[in-house]
Amino acid sequence: MHRLLVTVASQSGLHARPASALVKAAARQPVKVTLGRPGQPGVDARSLLSVLALAAGHGETLELSAEGDQAQQAVKELADLLATDLDATPTPA
Repeated sequence: MHRLLVTVASQSGLHARPASALVKAAARQPVKVTLGRPGQPGVDARSLLSVLALAAGHGETLELSAEGDQAQQAVKELADLLATDLDATPTPA
């Protein structure tokens, strides 16, 4: 299992817009990735309701984890997304 701690960078935390971007990216991964608070069971990163239920705020540390041959790559891609302030990123028209 590959695990990685990441800090939520979005200024408003993991609310609908950044959570939606994360869920879409997780759905593209070839392995199941979980997201949660360190030391607690994670939720499926492909589930928008589960990710929103975490109610993760700006600056909070979360743990991404996955198993399988491509786990490291999947976790890294999602960690990079969480470490980006998605609220500051303009939405394409």
